[in-house]
Amino acid sequence: MAKGLMTLSLDLTDPATFVENDPHEFWRRVRREQPVYWHPSSSGRPGFWVVAAYDDVLAGHGDWKRLSSARGNVLDVLLHGDDSASAKMLVVTDRPRHRALRNVVLRAVSPRVLDQVVRRVQERTAALVAEVAELGTFDFAAEVADRIPMDTICDLLSIPPADRRDLLGWNKAALSADRPGGARLDAIEARNEIVLYLMDLAFERREHPGDDVISMIAGAEVEGRPLSPEEVALNCYSLILGGDESSRVTAISSVLAFTQFPDQWQGLRKGTVSIATAVEELLRWATPGMHFARTALCDFTLRDRQVRAGDIVTLWTISANNDETVFAAPRELDLSREPNKHVAFGHGPHFCLGAALGRASLGALLQALVARVGEIELAGVPSRIYSNFIRGHSTLPVTFHP
Repeated sequence: MAKGLMTLSLDLTDPATFVENDPHEFWRRVRREQPVYWHPSSSGRPGFWVVAAYDDVLAGHGDWKRLSSARGNVLDVLLHGDDSASAKMLVVTDRPRHRALRNVVLRAVSPRVLDQVVRRVQERTAALVAEVAELGTFDFAAEVADRIPMDTICDLLSIPPADRRDLLGWNKAALSADRPGGARLDAIEARNEIVLYLMDLAFERREHPGDDVISMIAGAEVEGRPLSPEEVALNCYSLILGGDESSRVTAISSVLAFTQFPDQWQGLRKGTVSIATAVEELLRWATPGMHFARTALCDFTLRDRQVRAGDIVTLWTISANNDETVFAAPRELDLSREPNKHVAFGHGPHFCLGAALGRASLGALLQALVARVGEIELAGVPSRIYSNFIRGHSTLPVTFHP
């Protein structure tokens, strides 16, 4: 028997779906017609629940008693089985271990550490934007967006500069593709490369500790024992996942939005809009991480649907952040939008630890653009990322007028 009436036909497991269709029109229909529905199984993979309304997504993020992250928190992983990092990496761990592990990572990314990193982000971003402003026409993704977030996270982890380009390449391959047909095996290999690299650093920093984040995590204990080198590596990788791809895609999306809404850009440039409110609106506008996934721990009712223990439940942040009942005219960029209670960083126990750094990095970019750039024009067709998790562009040809 079907778990719910199904009239919405887009395949949410197919990365091409979010390139070939307008996702915002689709999610408007979902919220209006079936804000909770069952996505059928296909190709031998299980079906799953789709949750689209803001209030339901928000509640799902906070409902750790009924919805588990331990099997995995991304749909593609859960459709192929359990996450191999379960109970080792913070984002795929449940309470009570989650709370103890989160406290370790929180201590490692203390305000003192973050303040130093933010200063370097501001300096690096200002210099880079000043450099590209002289180029005229260029690919913003390659020349700016690819170069800032990974360096920021690598500063946090004290990654040697010579290794950073490799990390960027692996991380991009692990989460998305620049073309149709990106191989799943390539993504797995890329993740393995990152984890193995970070394990080597964990061994090294445990033997010769410094005041960097890897050393602090490597020297900590959780539930009375030190973390294994794999656990250290996986939790450092979690910081890369949260800080690189999402920040990079948000930066690209923001500049693209300025070409589409030049009045909003001019308001920011002239100071009639604050950097702080602009940051929040651009985070909502971009929503690079389209969903997060959970596994039901028990039977319960969600709206009028019966969720069973073991069912996969997907919380669609891209829909929640464009819910008309919460955000007036959500597809109109409004850099002065207040209040702006978006869920781009999640909510509840798994709220993103890198939120402050993400906000600071985007704010540094906006400040640098305001200082150096007059007008921004699109100079070609940007390339979409092929992913059912990350939504954004991998290229963005633009012209900056100083």
